[in-house]
Amino acid sequence: MSLSPGASRGRNLRGPGAVSTTLEAPDRDTIFGHGGAARASCELVELSDPDLLRGLAAGDCAAFDRAYLVLRAPLYSFLVRLCGRTELAEDLLQETWLRLARAAPQLPADTRLRPWLFTVARNLYRSHRRWRLLDAERLRQLGWLPQAAQPSPFEALAASGAQRELERALLQLPLEQREVLLLCSGSGLEPAQVAALLGISAEATRQRLARARARLRHRLEQLEKERP
Repeated sequence: MSLSPGASRGRNLRGPGAVSTTLEAPDRDTIFGHGGAARASCELVELSDPDLLRGLAAGDCAAFDRAYLVLRAPLYSFLVRLCGRTELAEDLLQETWLRLARAAPQLPADTRLRPWLFTVARNLYRSHRRWRLLDAERLRQLGWLPQAAQPSPFEALAASGAQRELERALLQLPLEQREVLLLCSGSGLEPAQVAALLGISAEATRQRLARARARLRHRLEQLEKERP
């Protein structure tokens, strides 16, 4: 199959300039659901048509390029905010595309590519996080103390103090709340697709999202009070 690991590497998924870190920065309206999600979904191309999937299965580089062009930036934005580290997000992004290259011949004809890729990306991060937590526990047992947290890539690049506070507050949320906020505000996924990706009901997704927004709003209020 021509959609091999080498084909993905040829698209320079890593390194300076591989992915923009400014186009996908969410504002508060988007995060809190004030029209941003609906506006974003209208601007995104749906990648579920059979011709695209047949092209991917056949190893057609043009089909891969089309999927990559549309979904690279939202996937990267999701991953870098989920993990807070540029290098890790780039590694996970590359592995996500490699998984698509390997799985494409076996994908059912009715596969919705966007939720499939976001599911892979989320699972890759959760797998990495489990191993990282195990390693951290071993290091703690040896008396290792973690260094102070560094600003996230988006926090460091944010153009305004309000945007920096939003990025900082997002990273301080529990993982389950952070991921539901990101999936519902910038991925282009429909609510039912987010629920299926998370493996919970639509109602449970709405409740988790409401709790996440409330906690984020509370944290933002705290950060505003801490301003000099």
